[in-house]
Amino acid sequence: MEHLTRRKRNSIIAKMFVLLQLVVSMGFTAMLWKSRMIPAKYLLIVLVLLLIVCGIIYALQHVSDKNDKISVTGVALSILISIILGIGILYFAKADKVLGDVGGATYKTDNMIVVVKKDDSAEAIEAAKDYRFGYQTAADQDNNALMIEDIESRVGRELMLVENATVVDMAQALLDGRIDAAIYNEAYSGIIEETIENYQDQVRVLYQYGIQTEIEQEETNVEEAFNIYISGIDVAGSITTNSRSDVNIIMTINPKTKKILLTTTPRDYYVPIPGVSGEARDKLTHAGIYGVDRSMATLESLYDINISYYARVNFTSLITIVDTLGGVDVNSEFAFEAGGYSFVKGMNHLNGEQALAFARERHSFADGDNQRGKNQEAILKAILERVMFPDILLQANQILNHVADCVETNMTQDEMAKFINMQLSEMAAWEIETTAATGSGDKQPCYSSGSQLLYVMWPDNAIVSDISRKMKKIEGEN
Repeated sequence: MEHLTRRKRNSIIAKMFVLLQLVVSMGFTAMLWKSRMIPAKYLLIVLVLLLIVCGIIYALQHVSDKNDKISVTGVALSILISIILGIGILYFAKADKVLGDVGGATYKTDNMIVVVKKDDSAEAIEAAKDYRFGYQTAADQDNNALMIEDIESRVGRELMLVENATVVDMAQALLDGRIDAAIYNEAYSGIIEETIENYQDQVRVLYQYGIQTEIEQEETNVEEAFNIYISGIDVAGSITTNSRSDVNIIMTINPKTKKILLTTTPRDYYVPIPGVSGEARDKLTHAGIYGVDRSMATLESLYDINISYYARVNFTSLITIVDTLGGVDVNSEFAFEAGGYSFVKGMNHLNGEQALAFARERHSFADGDNQRGKNQEAILKAILERVMFPDILLQANQILNHVADCVETNMTQDEMAKFINMQLSEMAAWEIETTAATGSGDKQPCYSSGSQLLYVMWPDNAIVSDISRKMKKIEGEN
């Protein structure tokens, strides 16, 4: 009697674990459905298999009323499967959150700063209320006005303002003592450093104020051809903060033909910035000072295309991405050395540090910036080819987790999930082609830096026209 009671109790416990397994199985399936990344046909297969497994384990409890070991085996399997599915739920929940954090960017941030000399006694903006504040008149007037208004509200009085023709003139006036503090957009720091040697070592930031602006976005169907602008920056701080763009790559993607065209445009391309510089020209990299939308508009005007999406990447995150992928195989057009590493002509297997050195180098090449752009394309192509292998799904969460703070895109979570779903459904190979805009070097004044002569690259219009035709061809294919 006692034996029968014990067996009955064990049977009830076993069935409870099977019920727990069923509940976790339904939760796992629901999480897959909620993520929108898994194609319906795979989702149905997973659901059927999980139900079959539940049925098999439930049946184990009734194979023999006399065999307690079978019951124990069933309980053990239920616990193991429930744990595995529970981990899967957490995995997809985390991936879902990271996609939400990375995607759907709708604003840009101008980080306005007040800079004083390094040995200045002021420790807070309130202590600088009697200072002479310099500001530039060449550009960024709206942000300057907002910053001045904010400072005046904090110090409780009207500021003594000194006009300067350019941000470089203002920086020099600060170092010379003609003003006590300088107000400018932090994105202009690179322009100052191009002219004044060791400028950053001679000053410090006393106060900063972030100004957010909405970015307009058009609705796009990711099942149709579209363009993505890849903006590579190399600065500290929030990825949303406006800054110069050192890497400028357009991905023209046709999901129907499974073709991708990667186009790199040199950072020093000498072009007008729509909505900012009028007819005056500036470096392409400086367009990023006014926001990623201005960089997109500049490239749209250059190639006569529409760019639906952007992805801003802190280029130092390249190390993390490549290392998480287990390295990438990159084809080099030349043998060269950079960053303490040697690269051979042909295929190179690179880790993160090597990939960053490969992408940054330009002095080793006669074609300088033009070749650097091609090398950056080669890195991106290698990354894309690696992530197209199915096994990368096992590392997807790790990759997303590592780069969440280093990447932002205006592609929504739903759009990213839909694109992943489409790729998993078809599992088709992509054809990736690369091209690069080129030009001739010169020294010219730039809109963002005033009359000062800076190194620029005049666009090769024949090459630009040819690239535009290639983009439109990829977009128009069915």
